[in-house]
Amino acid sequence: MGGSRTVTETTNVPTFTPGPPTLDAPWPVSVLAGKIKGWIDRLGTAWVEGEITQWGVSGGNVYGKLKDLEGDATISFTIWSSVKARIPADLKQGDRVIAAVKPNYWVKGGTLTMQVSDMRHVGIGDLLERLERLRQQLTAEGLFAPERKKRLPFLPHTIGLVTGRDSDAEKDVLRNAQLRWPQVRFRTVYAAVQGERTVPEVVAAIRTLDADPEVEVIIVARGGGDFQNLLGFSDEALVRAAAAATTPLVSAIGH
Repeated sequence: MGGSRTVTETTNVPTFTPGPPTLDAPWPVSVLAGKIKGWIDRLGTAWVEGEITQWGVSGGNVYGKLKDLEGDATISFTIWSSVKARIPADLKQGDRVIAAVKPNYWVKGGTLTMQVSDMRHVGIGDLLERLERLRQQLTAEGLFAPERKKRLPFLPHTIGLVTGRDSDAEKDVLRNAQLRWPQVRFRTVYAAVQGERTVPEVVAAIRTLDADPEVEVIIVARGGGDFQNLLGFSDEALVRAAAAATTPLVSAIGH
């Protein structure tokens, strides 16, 4: 299966133009499959952005999956060996990329996949530019206005903690709290702090603790790490969830 290829299929689609499919005159599967392929073949190449969630090499070709960065959507893709030779060699599962893809429907197997003609890492410069645009948008909406800041309670009795299970961040927060205010209690909600589950799980954790009347302040804690590993905490949905909390919230990212 190596080398550059354009998948061309010969299907036994009738040459006549069938009428509308009905109970008495149903279409053969080949007719429907041929129509689907015809519709899909008219689609052009599109640039898409996502996270590689599957990356396997077989016969010099790459077969993988690309997931949306926010929504619950995934596409399968194929990178033929000739294209693989032109793209970055260090691409792997977990990378955030942009790719030029063209949909292809395989009639015999009834599967849809995206043939990749180009794939690139999302550059740090691109990410910083997007974050700056988001910061400006949220600033214009007033989310960062000084008057929105909530006063932190002095010696709170109960602190809500959002962090990774058995993480160094959790240990540091608990150790320092014990040294400074041994009587304090913690309500801890564990969440993913890296990867595609970060945003939905941290948002859910913030909302859970914000709804707890005994929690006087919320800490969101995660240790340091690579810039891209921390991107989830700059996600718009997460920032808005933090801003919407009525309980004072402290960010301890890269504590």
